[in-house]
Amino acid sequence: MHSLNAAQREAVRHDRGPLLVLAGAGSGKTSVIAAKIARLVELGAAPSSIVAITFTNKAAREMRERAGGLLARADRAGAANEVRISTFHALGLSILRAEHRALGLAQRFSILDPSDLEPIVAGLAGTADRSRARAVHARISRWKNALVGPVDALAGAASDDERTAANAYARYGETLRTWRAVDLDDLIALPVELFARDAAARSRWQSAIAHVLIDEYQDTNAAQYRLFRALTASSTPPTTPGTPFTAVGDDDQAIYGWRGASADNLAALARDHPELEVIKLEQNYRSTVRILRCANALIGNNPKVYDKRLWTELGHGDPLRVTPAADEDDEAERATAAILAHKFEHRTRFADYAILYRGNHQARPFETALRARAVPYDVSGGTSIFERTEIKDIVAYLRLVANEDDDPAFLRAIAAPRRGIGDVSLRALGTIAAAKRVSLFEAAFLPDAEGAIGAKPRAELAAFCALVNDLRFRAEREPAGRLLAELVQKTGYADWLVATLDRKEATAKSGSVDDFIGWLSRKGDSEGKNLLELTQMIALVTMLEAREDGAAGPDAVHLSTIHAAKGLEYRHVFLVGVEEGILPHREAVDAGNVDEERRLMYVGLTRAQRSVQLSYCRSRKRAGGKVPSAPSRFLAELDQEELRHAGAPLSADESAQQRSAGIARLAALKAQVAR
Repeated sequence: MHSLNAAQREAVRHDRGPLLVLAGAGSGKTSVIAAKIARLVELGAAPSSIVAITFTNKAAREMRERAGGLLARADRAGAANEVRISTFHALGLSILRAEHRALGLAQRFSILDPSDLEPIVAGLAGTADRSRARAVHARISRWKNALVGPVDALAGAASDDERTAANAYARYGETLRTWRAVDLDDLIALPVELFARDAAARSRWQSAIAHVLIDEYQDTNAAQYRLFRALTASSTPPTTPGTPFTAVGDDDQAIYGWRGASADNLAALARDHPELEVIKLEQNYRSTVRILRCANALIGNNPKVYDKRLWTELGHGDPLRVTPAADEDDEAERATAAILAHKFEHRTRFADYAILYRGNHQARPFETALRARAVPYDVSGGTSIFERTEIKDIVAYLRLVANEDDDPAFLRAIAAPRRGIGDVSLRALGTIAAAKRVSLFEAAFLPDAEGAIGAKPRAELAAFCALVNDLRFRAEREPAGRLLAELVQKTGYADWLVATLDRKEATAKSGSVDDFIGWLSRKGDSEGKNLLELTQMIALVTMLEAREDGAAGPDAVHLSTIHAAKGLEYRHVFLVGVEEGILPHREAVDAGNVDEERRLMYVGLTRAQRSVQLSYCRSRKRAGGKVPSAPSRFLAELDQEELRHAGAPLSADESAQQRSAGIARLAALKAQVAR
């Protein structure tokens, strides 16, 4: 506790009743959550009765490591591994596993990812257009996250596209159940549905929980808030108190409205819990005074549920620089030159710099400029290991072992490697499955298949199904590592890669498969998970971890959208494309969502520790020509005394400071040469 400030200590000590911690950017919220977990354990709470919810696997790992470090000082290091620290979706998966009978789910249900769901939705919506199928699925996902059922979705449909999506939605759930599967949204929606109708199940989970902590509370959507409420609200209000909780969030950093997150959940928390206590964390440990003055001035233009103002003891720092550019190529050249000059002058690392932008399409000119100057860089959102073709192939086998009704997994696995089972045979099998209303796997064993499929493909099909059945029988009895190695060996997957790819690519993919199987084997051994449990874990990690930032290179400039940079920090930030139509985005302006765009700008500013350079273009390339651009309205909302526009004269004090700094740098260089 001695390392925490007064407000942080107050938040950690508050362990009875509901608490909202308004944690400003860089205010040490993770330290507070980790310290609170450690204190609850030290006060006697069973570690397994503490639930800590985050939004990313990376945040969950950091939280567990921090809590473990604190508990180690009290000789309770192992307790951190017993605390339920997970994402919302991982918590939902635990509930589905435990309550699968009450939910009408098979024990071996699959979790389908968007690529599996696209052809399903396309069929339900009667379209062959992939982009339209994705749009329909996104609409269904938004309805599910808002807890809007198919009947209400159809009643509220305001256009032909919405009616098409609502009609598909009406049959979507039944299709998933037929395949003994759920989607990512079901991991939240189904527990909410269960707890709403089954008081015994709700009471069972509530009684097992002593305290709930939730991070990034402002990013919750309607379904997540309902799940949180179900776990913490009193079963018999108002005579019985609910489960104590600590919600940690910042309404100034609510930037995921487009995903369905609702900043209104902050107001709902106070409304649903009149006894709610609020503690503000306003001391910032990241940024300089000048950066925070600009950030505070900017966000002060938004309406607030709770007012707060960040402050710091880290010194004034440099003014924020505003640099106009002729166009996007000029903007990228200026940023690259500024990074190189600053790095040479201050002896920094490339990894100290980040270039942040509103949309991924803005990255291209910066990549070009950085490559031209041989500057190493890392682009956030690189391909996850789970997005690699070879890993998806292996995962398809595992999904099929866990659930033989998983038709998308069947189709992928049977084609990797090809077994002489062509499209004609698969279409015939699909016709049988549709007529009998069974899965493709089950259809392979029906008498109808003998007459519809030739002898050779039928023999290959039988061998494939026998392999899957053998692995399924042994999945809960033998170590996962042994079965995984046998899977790759018996399918001949590595040989197939060599036969179909050039040597370099085949070697790379085989190495990727070996690494993946090694990781899964170690995880199975260390966590006591069998192959079926690992498969469900993979399905969830595939969808969640792919959203998180990949690791940056050892020393590289970081290129990222502002959304992806949330939660991160850099010594020097270049916030680019600060123009009307980009930040704020034109669509957000048209929809009246300027407040969220302002919060996005605020998040970009508060990623910086030491310096910020803002830039905008006077024109941008459009359809073979150029169109004029205007500086963002947000530039005028910053504290103008803390800005320095490129080409503007320096004040007398700044000129003196610059001369003194130049003399000091020259002396340092001479001393270095002399040595």
